[in-house]
Amino acid sequence: MSSIAIVGAGPGLGAAVARRFGREGYDVALIARDRTRLDELVDGLAAEGITVRGFTADVRRPQELTNALEETAATLGPVEVLQYSPVPHRDFMRPVLETGHRDLVGPVEFSVYGPVAAVRQVLPGMRRLGRGTILLVNGGTAAVPHPDRAGTSIAFAAESAYGHLLHERLAGEGIHVAQLVIPGAIVPGHARRDPAVLARSLWGMHQDRHGFRHYADDLDS
Repeated sequence: MSSIAIVGAGPGLGAAVARRFGREGYDVALIARDRTRLDELVDGLAAEGITVRGFTADVRRPQELTNALEETAATLGPVEVLQYSPVPHRDFMRPVLETGHRDLVGPVEFSVYGPVAAVRQVLPGMRRLGRGTILLVNGGTAAVPHPDRAGTSIAFAAESAYGHLLHERLAGEGIHVAQLVIPGAIVPGHARRDPAVLARSLWGMHQDRHGFRHYADDLDS
């Protein structure tokens, strides 16, 4: 069986990706901090006929994330697709001249330590399968830093660099690493930034396996 683990799953993009991959026969693991909301999301998707399990973890606590992904593999089998897409905290978005070194701890834990821990946990299983996909989802500051959003601009840049290095290193092993940059907010009903549209884009990236960085919309949108 094939499985996808969605880290930072919520009722918008996470649920839409779960539906898209679930329709294609993937078992789905949802990983999030809030147990109550996670259970509600799992119950709703299960009622739609999707094989889905929920696991709690805070991405800023690498061991929790590692444990959740380990439990995912024990429950659903090796993770073939990893999506890392938690929504950054508002307090990560301070103006650059008001950002001190301590203000960068959270963003770096969130966007660097988290994905590194997740990738290192699932990579052995992907290598045993001989295939895999790692999908990083970021906001527009991953591509164009913003002076009023220093934390995400700096941390997303580091996450992007890590992802690009993985893309180059793992392509020869049948493991595709790609990034989807979503400028602006995810908006239900939007032609390009509706959750279902974004889920379709992520499915296409998994299937087509071309290039590292992809854009959901124009950067000035």
